[in-house]
Amino acid sequence: MNLRGWTLRARITALCVATGIVLSALAAFAAFTAAQNNRHLDEVLNRATPMRAAGETLNTAYVDQETGIRGYAITGELSSLDPYNQGIADENATIARIERLLRPGDTAIRESLEVVKQRADIWHRKVADPVITAVRSQGPEQGRALIAAGSTTDFDALRAAITDMQADIVVLRAKAATAARDSSSTMVAIQIAAAAIVVLAGAALLLLLDRLVNRPVVELAEQVREVAAGQYDKHIESTGSPELAMLARDVDGMRRKISAELAEVREARSQIEWVNDQLKQQAEELTRSNRDLEQFAYVASHDLQEPLRKVASFCQLLQRRYAGQLDERADQYIAFAVDGAQRMQRLINDLLAFSRIGRITAGFTEVDLERVLTDVSSQLESRVDEDAEISWSDLPTVEGEEPLLTTLFVNLIGNSLKFRRPDVPPMVRVSARRADDEWVITVRDNGIGIEAEFADKVFVIFQRLHARDAYEGTGIGLAIVKKIVEYHGGRIWLDLDVEEGTSINFTLPVLPGAPDPALTTEKTEVNA
Repeated sequence: MNLRGWTLRARITALCVATGIVLSALAAFAAFTAAQNNRHLDEVLNRATPMRAAGETLNTAYVDQETGIRGYAITGELSSLDPYNQGIADENATIARIERLLRPGDTAIRESLEVVKQRADIWHRKVADPVITAVRSQGPEQGRALIAAGSTTDFDALRAAITDMQADIVVLRAKAATAARDSSSTMVAIQIAAAAIVVLAGAALLLLLDRLVNRPVVELAEQVREVAAGQYDKHIESTGSPELAMLARDVDGMRRKISAELAEVREARSQIEWVNDQLKQQAEELTRSNRDLEQFAYVASHDLQEPLRKVASFCQLLQRRYAGQLDERADQYIAFAVDGAQRMQRLINDLLAFSRIGRITAGFTEVDLERVLTDVSSQLESRVDEDAEISWSDLPTVEGEEPLLTTLFVNLIGNSLKFRRPDVPPMVRVSARRADDEWVITVRDNGIGIEAEFADKVFVIFQRLHARDAYEGTGIGLAIVKKIVEYHGGRIWLDLDVEEGTSINFTLPVLPGAPDPALTTEKTEVNA
């Protein structure tokens, strides 16, 4: 009879039947001890080991979050927050998994997990959330400044808390393994007691359990500990009974799955770091290209000034000295040349002004838009009729360059006054409202308006919607406005929902700690 294929249960049953009723009570006690042994093994395999692996996953989730915050501070791109968002999702899932594995008696692990969650919350409040807010409101430079000015104390404390929790899990696993070994020792004691009653039966039982249970379980536990210690590529197998061999295969399958998931995490992290490097290089290249283009526009426009000034001067000299002395066509040609030279000078001057925005800077200060509108109204006083009206509600104080913001409002309000409807007194109203962390400022008039099909074209440099002889100007005013707004960290668009006139909206960041003004009073200036 081939006994090699017998299961442990079958061998013990045969031995117990042979031994007889004398060992019935001892066999029952042995069965109880075996059940205890299985329970302790379950503690090691199905609770302690998964909790240890979950702890490693939790640590990886926090590292991904920290990596995402640094990437976002470097690039300012929302896609850089993907590791951070994924890390938060992994954190919540892993904490939920650990809590499901906990039992009422796991007080130390439960307290350690609470410490981890508290320190994670502290890190989010002190580091992650301020950096995200700073980048969104003030740009990547401010985010990088916060990271450089801060310390890693909170994050180190978080990782130390995870290490403490892992130590508590190791203690739980050690206790379970010790209990399993104690159960095995009890089984040996039962065998010795049985040997005292029936020497041959006890000896056989001892040899049987030692060969098929004790040594394979210890070997399996040792392999599991090696895997839990970080050797995820180690193959787990058992030379014991078929039950233990099957258990070893199940544990090895779990090990392969964990190893595969960790490999995917490492690969994903490597890819994210590569993408971040590429984005950084592209951002640097784009910055350098924009700087070169601005320098080219400045140099080209500046170098054109002198020869064009000579052309304009001599054409004007010809016009003054020889007007009426030549034929009518010659006078017309000279007038064309003078007008063309003057228009070219205006274009070059506007191009110079456009190229200087953001390049020649005096630094940001707090600017009261109420004072700016008062200055703008004074500047435009000579350009409007007696019946023209410029009004504004209580405007906020923002951070920016006052000369540029003054130019912005001069162009917007100047356009409203220029593109008026015939025989209709021009009315221009400037208002502001707060939307979260930015001001939405509206400049609205009752002029001729802009068709919806030209909504995107009006902000393009040198873009004109009317003939040159219909309205004066070079068509660069709104392009300058757009560049000023974007230089101050805002955006600009044309409101297409107004029924009459033109309404242009743009945003400016809110000063930190600025109150929401009560827009109750209105200041109006009628140009007389």
